[in-house]
Amino acid sequence: MKKKQGAYTRGPIARTMIKTAFAMVPGTLAMSGYNLADAFFVGRLGREPLAAMGFTFPVIMLAWCIFHGLGVGVVTTTSQALGGGRKNKAAGLVVNGILLSIVLSVVIAAVGILSCNWIFQQFGAKGETLTLVKSYMYIWFAFCVSGTLSGLGNSLLIAAGDAKRAALMMMLGMVVNAILDPAMIFGFAFIPAMGIKGAAWATVFSQSLAALAVLSLVKTKHGLIRWEKIPLRRLMASWGTIIRFAVPATIGMLMMPVGSAIITRVTACFGDAAVGATAAAARVEAVAFIFPMAMGISLVPMIGQNYGARLYGRIRNIQRFSMRFAGLFLLVMAVIFFFMAPIIAGWFSPQDKEVQRIMTMCLRIIPWGFPFIEIHRYGGFLFTGSGRPQVAAWLNGIRMLGLLVPFSLLALLFNSVAILFVARLLADLLAGTLAWYAAVRLMKHLPGNGALPPVPDRRFFGLAQMFPPPRRPDKG
Repeated sequence: MKKKQGAYTRGPIARTMIKTAFAMVPGTLAMSGYNLADAFFVGRLGREPLAAMGFTFPVIMLAWCIFHGLGVGVVTTTSQALGGGRKNKAAGLVVNGILLSIVLSVVIAAVGILSCNWIFQQFGAKGETLTLVKSYMYIWFAFCVSGTLSGLGNSLLIAAGDAKRAALMMMLGMVVNAILDPAMIFGFAFIPAMGIKGAAWATVFSQSLAALAVLSLVKTKHGLIRWEKIPLRRLMASWGTIIRFAVPATIGMLMMPVGSAIITRVTACFGDAAVGATAAAARVEAVAFIFPMAMGISLVPMIGQNYGARLYGRIRNIQRFSMRFAGLFLLVMAVIFFFMAPIIAGWFSPQDKEVQRIMTMCLRIIPWGFPFIEIHRYGGFLFTGSGRPQVAAWLNGIRMLGLLVPFSLLALLFNSVAILFVARLLADLLAGTLAWYAAVRLMKHLPGNGALPPVPDRRFFGLAQMFPPPRRPDKG
């Protein structure tokens, strides 16, 4: 009897990817809903509480990079098992991944609570602001497991081919948070006003509800949670497999905030107008990536399932379609941004002509690199799903620390904010081209359908995998 393979191993590639992307658009929007709701309502408490929320974002971002990296490890290994029709193995990886997530959450909670005062003093928080920061973060750290399991559960639904329910669960958590925020911050009926603590409680309550709902779907609808006695050897083996993917994914993600912090520091050298203009432009840029990001969410599980099923021809089709689609879609967005830049800048800063000038310049230069940014990101997903997570980390490191930061420093040398934007464009063009070339080489290296996959080259921490020798695929 033929084993049942994953949902992404059958059906037309283009239709499956577009359908999944449309299903994930609400979920993509909901991902930013928590922070928006918290910032909106906390901002009405005054300057100190809003400043306190600002101090929490870098630490929360760092924690989420770690949690998301672990999620990548669980989802990738689970997807490959589902693609190969090994549902029992997939269920074992899911349960072991949940246990590992809980352990990691407890460790981060303990470290965070014990060092909370020191951490935020280093960021410059003091006095009443520091007290407010700690009152928020103590709650967040203590219950961070709720957000970890909620995010992991959504990723597992996507890995199982259930993007619609995953998006629905993301929306559920965001809506509940938006409802609880004003009630717990300002008080409502029997709920006392808790100020910034209320924002923290609203977040953990909504995430806990979402975690329970999404994990119940993973168990009842997909049968991927089976609680049974797990031998220690098997548990350690599963954790080792998951961590092999999680560590490079985490390192790759950490490159982003590190690089962004350096670029922000460089931008600050050109004055407040430059910082404000680029910050506003970054928020506008995010709009262009909503649909490509929604498509990208399913790429790792989609590639992983087909890799596990040894359907390498489908992986080649996924690579071609996804990169071409992202390139064309974002090229259109770049054209729109180029002509709309002055109007958009006027919306954001109707009084400050200098901010308008810099923001217009930014939105007319940087968007031409949008197609290459997404091709670069998709390239990382392609290597991760194909069992080569180290390459994804190398690609992120090369873009941020090898290209973007050094090029941006040239703006200081020439004392030109325009060169800062050109540096970003050039870094994106080179990084995207490199990711595309490496992806094409990988596609040539994969065998024909049904053959055993080539063994990844572990030399130089996986760097040798970026450009594997071309190999003519077998027919199939």
